[in-house]
Amino acid sequence: MADIPERHVFFLDDESEICNVVKETLEGADIKVTCFACPTECLAQLRSQKCDLLITDLRMPEKDGLELLADVKHLAPWVPVLMITGYGDVPTAVKAIKGGAADFIEKPLGKKAFLQKVRSILQESAPADVSVGQPLTKTEMSVLRCIIDGKSNRDIADLLHRSVRTVEVHRAHIMHKFGVDNIIDLIKLGAAMGLVNLEAKQESHEMTPDTEDQL
Repeated sequence: MADIPERHVFFLDDESEICNVVKETLEGADIKVTCFACPTECLAQLRSQKCDLLITDLRMPEKDGLELLADVKHLAPWVPVLMITGYGDVPTAVKAIKGGAADFIEKPLGKKAFLQKVRSILQESAPADVSVGQPLTKTEMSVLRCIIDGKSNRDIADLLHRSVRTVEVHRAHIMHKFGVDNIIDLIKLGAAMGLVNLEAKQESHEMTPDTEDQL
């Protein structure tokens, strides 16, 4: 499919037959697919592989879709999640939408409707640069934590035993992978990943003027 080049979909379902059908359907539309039978394995791969869309069954033995959604939003908040639900699970699927899921689709899956839904989400979430959304390296994650803590490039360089120029390069890579161009949006993503408590920071800022008035 020319309009969605090299998109990578993760599909999670504990039924191998469904995985095989979905894999065949999406690969027939030139969409790369990696199938997983358990949430733990899927989440582990999110840390090291680029994922443009995660499709998951709402009900699984190890972890339900709502729990998985929360994990994904913590680990990789930029990845859209499509829920597959049975008829009786629609109210829960609606909760998933409120929790950040991109959409849901009911079983049994019609191939045409399913493929249209996947294409639509991929098109809407497609970054201008294919490198956006790539997982951060361990060093980049360390730099990100330091940035969120308010440390300067010099402070980070001293802490990580790197040059200031190297820190600047890592910082640029982080901003690029997150698809942001300012520190505010970067901190918001950090908050979504659980790396920073925005409420605590806000309380700290609100207390500052009062403290200054007393000095």
